[in-house]
Amino acid sequence: MSKEEQINELQEILKEDSENYRARRELALLLNDSGFPKEASLHINYLIKKFPNDTELYYNLGISYEKQSLFEKAKKSYLKSIELNPTNDDATYNLGLVYTELQEYDRSIECFNRIIEHDENDSNSYFNMGICYLKKGDLVKALEYFQNTIDINNDDLYAHFYIGNILFEMKEYESAKDEFLKVIEISPEYSWAYYNLASIAYAQKDFENVRLNLDKTLELNPKDEDAYIKYAKLLAKMDFYEDALSIMNAAAENCTNKGQLYYYTAHMAKNCNNIDDYIQYLNMALENSDTLEIDTDTIMSELEAAAE
Repeated sequence: MSKEEQINELQEILKEDSENYRARRELALLLNDSGFPKEASLHINYLIKKFPNDTELYYNLGISYEKQSLFEKAKKSYLKSIELNPTNDDATYNLGLVYTELQEYDRSIECFNRIIEHDENDSNSYFNMGICYLKKGDLVKALEYFQNTIDINNDDLYAHFYIGNILFEMKEYESAKDEFLKVIEISPEYSWAYYNLASIAYAQKDFENVRLNLDKTLELNPKDEDAYIKYAKLLAKMDFYEDALSIMNAAAENCTNKGQLYYYTAHMAKNCNNIDDYIQYLNMALENSDTLEIDTDTIMSELEAAAE
């Protein structure tokens, strides 16, 4: 029986007997699991009125609210679940995730530390502590906890990715490169790893590998605006102006922010002293003003100055 059929069956049971609490609980869990968290929370709140000391109800209510991005409500629900059962590690873990969303990073770290006290091999808790320290701006601590993550689970794609990013920020390019190559080993179609390899190659002035990795990035993710812009700037810097224009035209064709991409292209043309293209792309940016990040008056002023 499919989930939809199970939901329909449970709803029919409740139509006949609204006090069937077992069926209502099952229905709430199914709704939560099937992408209907708002409906699930209504049923759970109904049950909480009947069973106000049920830790699992508060835990599942927290999940419903979290899925709706109602993080303050989720926090209160998880806290109540933990109050009723201090050993509810699932609620503690989810509370840590909610604190992260609310940017209460120190409290989030406290939650994940409690999980690690119970299970020192919980790689997910180490990973999330790494995220918290990263958001706090403590790269050294973040690196430590991401390293703890891969010490337990060397196939954690995202831990390797974040380690690579931190090492890149520290200008430890060869070590960063090793991390992104590990990401590709784990997930060959992870386009951001190729993009970051291109960034490393650019920092090392290895322009051949910049192009190879940006080609791979765009092959895997043809909507990556940053990759198009980086690629076009590189080509323009190498005096491959027509190739740079082709890259930016492809960006405008494949990506949503056409107006802003045309504006970037206009300024790339200006930097190459091609005023005719500069004016043309400014006008194309205006034609797509709904996707501009700057006001149209600025572009109009630029066009007037270019015409003088």
